[in-house]
Order: sequence, then C-alpha cells, then structure tokens
Amino acid sequence: VQLQASGGGLVQAGGSLRLSCVASTTNININGMGWYRQAPEKRRELVASIIRDEPTYAVAVKGRFTISRDSAKNTVYLQMDDLKSEDTAVYYCNAYRLVGQTMRYDYWGQGTLVTVSS
Repeated sequence: VQLQASGGGLVQAGGSLRLSCVASTTNININGMGWYRQAPEKRRELVASIIRDEPTYAVAVKGRFTISRDSAKNTVYLQMDDLKSEDTAVYYCNAYRLVGQTMRYDYWGQGTLVTVSS
C-alpha cells in the first residue's frame, strides 16, 4: 500500500487547509484511514481517523477538523478550520487493515508539513 498525501502549507492562525491522501493498493482491503501528526520534539499523535464512515477525533481538534473518506477512490481528507499555532506539525496519512480480532497492519504516507503562523 502506498499513500500519497498533499495539501500542507503555511497558513495564518484562524485559517483553513485541506489535506488529501490517496492510497494505492493491490489486492489489499483497507479498513480504516486517518491522520496523525508530529510536532518538533513531540511524539506522533492521532488527529483523526475514520472507519465505516465513523470518525474519531483527538480532543484538541474536535469541532475544528473534519475527516472524510471516499472509499471508491481510496482517498481520505482532512478539512482543518480555525487553525492554531499548536497545530503546526508534520501530518502523516495512515491506512490500516484488520486481520482477525487482534492484528492490525499500518501503512504510512511520507508526511506533509502544516505551519500555522500566529
């Protein structure tokens, strides 16, 4: 599975950006997709994920970010509104498939930088 993310950039606080990620797969069924981010000197953290049209959000972004997915195109989007300086990070696209009850295989994109200036 290859993930190609796009849409990062520089934006002023209060502005918006939309990230996109396309998954290229061969005979692999993807169950869920999402976005993680990693700020300098911090651990990578979940931003939002979606599986079976059910989204999950980190508390820090709930109400400001919206995740959506076009399963037919294997594409996931992250609409980011009311951006804050603390949203500055490298954003990574994630896709995963579930095997049985306990196994999960994760796939990662290359990351796209989002910089929010105050």
